[in-house]
Amino acid sequence: MSKRVFIDGEAGTTGLQIVERLRRLDGVVVQSLDLHARKDNAARRAMMASVDLVVLCLPDEAAREAADMVEGLGSAAPRLLDASSAHRVANGWVYGFAEMVPGQAGAIAQAARVSNPGCYATGAVALLRPLVDAGLVPADHPLTINAVSGYSGGGKALIADHERDGGPAFGLYGLSLNHKHIPEIERHGSLARRPIFVPSVGHFRQGMLVSVPLHLDALPGRPTAREIGCALVGHYEGAAQVRVRMTQVEQRLYVEAAAGSDVMELFVFENEAASQVVLVARLDNLGKGAAGAAVQNIGLMLGLGVTAWAAERVPA
Repeated sequence: MSKRVFIDGEAGTTGLQIVERLRRLDGVVVQSLDLHARKDNAARRAMMASVDLVVLCLPDEAAREAADMVEGLGSAAPRLLDASSAHRVANGWVYGFAEMVPGQAGAIAQAARVSNPGCYATGAVALLRPLVDAGLVPADHPLTINAVSGYSGGGKALIADHERDGGPAFGLYGLSLNHKHIPEIERHGSLARRPIFVPSVGHFRQGMLVSVPLHLDALPGRPTAREIGCALVGHYEGAAQVRVRMTQVEQRLYVEAAAGSDVMELFVFENEAASQVVLVARLDNLGKGAAGAAVQNIGLMLGLGVTAWAAERVPA
């Protein structure tokens, strides 16, 4: 019997991407409201009560209200996946990064409420959590995280700005050092010290690079680049949607290579003489950074097994 999924906010960028992916899958029926009913709370509530899973693709405050609406359904409440940032560090919600720690995928599969990770946080947590857990990077180590994203994750105004003639080439933002992804990077990266996070946006639609520079001789035990890389390889062994590239051949990384993929690649680049490395995550901000992760979580929550399909989208 097919599972029924309602995407509350399906007309947004992430919602449209999720719908596109789900409609290619057997065993899923995407339920939609007519355009005029999408802001009718009675119609939304009735739809929520009729499906197996609700996916929230809404602004944070609207997502909180929708979650309360689902909670109010009591025994008729469906399971819930929130793609906003409203519940990523909230009690009672399971963080939807399936590869984060052993057992996380199982926790997602059993959870009533799952928060889909942020795009930047996905890259940062993927790089840092295994190293913190392995004791190679102390939880209170001073860290700087730099990232550049395609403009498609920035909302309607930013998309329009970049798609007009003469749109901006590149820009830093979040310069108050208070980006909304920092709390989830701290919590799920298992960090005891707030990192400096500097995001930026480039004049390309999709793709993302997240980088973390490290002075190896400033870390306890002075780990080598190989030890760092082996810790990542060991952690993600067998993961279909996270791949570690242990190579020194590439001296440039092009963000466009991630576009259209639901797989995240992790790299370790080294200057051995200077005892320095830079860790890099390359992903599609709309793939593993948003809709791809959401479909992976939907598959886990509904027992659909869609990870293999998502992995096939990696560019050659």
